[in-house]
Amino acid sequence: MIISDYPIGVFDSGLGGLTVVKALREQFPNESIVYLGDTARVPYGNKSRTTVQKYSFEIAEFLLEKKVKAIVVACNTATALALDELEDRLPVPVMGVIQPGVKAAGIKTKKNRIGVIGTIATIQSCTYEKQLKLINQELNVISQACPLLVPLAEDGWLKEKIVKDILTYYLDPLIKENIDTLILGCTHYPVFSTLMGDIVGADVTLIDSPAEAAIVLFDLLKEKNLLTKKKFPGKLDCFVTDETSSFPLIAERFLGDPVSNLYFTDISQN
Repeated sequence: MIISDYPIGVFDSGLGGLTVVKALREQFPNESIVYLGDTARVPYGNKSRTTVQKYSFEIAEFLLEKKVKAIVVACNTATALALDELEDRLPVPVMGVIQPGVKAAGIKTKKNRIGVIGTIATIQSCTYEKQLKLINQELNVISQACPLLVPLAEDGWLKEKIVKDILTYYLDPLIKENIDTLILGCTHYPVFSTLMGDIVGADVTLIDSPAEAAIVLFDLLKEKNLLTKKKFPGKLDCFVTDETSSFPLIAERFLGDPVSNLYFTDISQN
């Protein structure tokens, strides 16, 4: 098999990164994808930088064993805390999900008032604020940690009234700051985008990082001549590090389609 026909590796702390996989499959359906959701150790948002880097390299090693041609870090926390190290040490192209969202937000905002929601670790890293300021020093960035959203998404709580109440609690401070653009700074968050849109109103543009990341990855693979030459749909293999009977249903909610190839793996033994 030629390198361009090798699969793309994608990983996240849980199943939220399947929103990125969904966007990738829409962008280039003939690419094969190997996905690893670290469901045994989700969430990453309350872990230290050292721990997140350790987990990220363990997963990268697993993906490299699957002969991936590129790796997408479909986790904002891992992107914020481990991307630079992964780029320096891995033998394949690596990209995260923060920069694509930052670029899109910088283009979309009209009032230079951008809200960012994410995990505690992502928000405390100030990565979004730093990257946005590199684009435009005049940008006002208002950040809000939302630690309950990943567990809610992983457990399939998406439309219940309590979920809307929690989202309102997190988003109200940003609304009061008169933002006109909101970056969903976690790949789990797009499953709440309809509710979020209702809460923030039509005047606020939601930035969907997975969709933006798919566009950037296409350009990266094209530049390096790594786009597949295959003329038939690619294969999707999903691996998790902990499994329960509810995983197929939850994975389908993130992906939008049933997951037929779902496997358990213990990456700590790799």
